[in-house]
Amino acid sequence: MSIFLAGAGPDPAAFPEVFDRFAEAVSPRSRQEAPARVAVVVHDRHGNPESLLPVYVDPLLARIEVEVVPVLLDAGAPCDPSVFDGVDGLVVGGGLTPGYWEGLAASARAISAAVAGGVPYLGFSAGAMIAPKRALLGGYLSRGIEVCGEECSEGLAELEIRDGLGLAPFAVDVHAAQAGTLSRAVGAVAAGLVERAVAVDEDTALVLAAAGEDTFEVLGHGNCWDIRRSGTACIVSVLRAD
Repeated sequence: MSIFLAGAGPDPAAFPEVFDRFAEAVSPRSRQEAPARVAVVVHDRHGNPESLLPVYVDPLLARIEVEVVPVLLDAGAPCDPSVFDGVDGLVVGGGLTPGYWEGLAASARAISAAVAGGVPYLGFSAGAMIAPKRALLGGYLSRGIEVCGEECSEGLAELEIRDGLGLAPFAVDVHAAQAGTLSRAVGAVAAGLVERAVAVDEDTALVLAAAGEDTFEVLGHGNCWDIRRSGTACIVSVLRAD
């Protein structure tokens, strides 16, 4: 299996590698003489998730034959976990992180089981943030003190951690250096909300070989900022693609 957690939304021109690698991971799983069935999960805060499908689907169709299983998340309506039965790949899009969490939290067991069975997972931005066992959903305050800009809050005030999809053993934040959310990830670790977080730059992804893996590969053009708690301090390691 492969788990790709990208630090921004899809940009196949600037960052084609993540689509290339995901398509390679999906292809061997597809049934003979049949296209790969790939579930594509999208949420739109304006209520038109179907309009977002092409930005995720078109780059896949340019690489492999795909039967798309659209998973359109509506506000306050969790999706049916059975939609993930028998898929060969899973893409979770970007947007409002709490919206994706509300739509997929009830499907966490089904998704983690599919990934454990070898289904590759590709999460963009929000889809990366909800993937961990303990997910950072957003916020811009830590105990009332700003740790990032309010524009990055995802509609939340205090930093909020909830049970995620169980695919990574550390919390994930995105748009790290570009949006200034690296400091939010550091703030979450410093406050003891999580023991470890990885903040992923844009045009960059971390790649886990399997759910729960402690180490990861860096793919793309930016950094992954690995933040770990050490006593009362935080240690930050900067990791780049080889």
